[in-house]
Amino acid sequence: MDSRLEVHHDPAPQNTAKPVASELFKSREVVELLDLSKRQLQYWAKTGLIVPSARTPGGHHRYSFQDLVALKATKRLIDAGVSVQKIRRSVRALQDLFPQVGCPLGELVLVATGDVVLVFRDGTVFEAVSGQEWIFPVADFEREVTAYRSKRSGVNRRDASLPATPASASKPGPRSAGQREKDWSQTG
Repeated sequence: MDSRLEVHHDPAPQNTAKPVASELFKSREVVELLDLSKRQLQYWAKTGLIVPSARTPGGHHRYSFQDLVALKATKRLIDAGVSVQKIRRSVRALQDLFPQVGCPLGELVLVATGDVVLVFRDGTVFEAVSGQEWIFPVADFEREVTAYRSKRSGVNRRDASLPATPASASKPGPRSAGQREKDWSQTG
């Protein structure tokens, strides 16, 4: 199985309109585009989570397309269950780790898994706050699962006095009295 990640870019638009990436957006437009509350947007700007790229002479915020990307990433992380505090810690850690990256939320690929923020960069996956690389050898895990199932089916065949185990019993959860404890000393 080929494990390479392929990224496909949409072809450039054929119209002659000014590119969105060079425009600035009013707070009202950002609220409508991203389905955020105005208060949320103002709070994030005031607390420095995502600071707008520009201000008018009258002090009104103007957001760049990169700001929109960062806001969208933040909203998705929050929607996935990551706390704003965890996002802030992640941003600070990423700024320390990658000083050349001006806006980690807009320039890096971030994924939430529970309350953990993972970063994908240069073919590596790591946890945003700790910087610890995530390595998950899928092939080794597949062999472990296959060995477990083989051992489990052998146990059921040898001990006919035990009731047959339904498929749902292999799902994570509390162990019933009839299940055998795994010998963790045998795992690698």
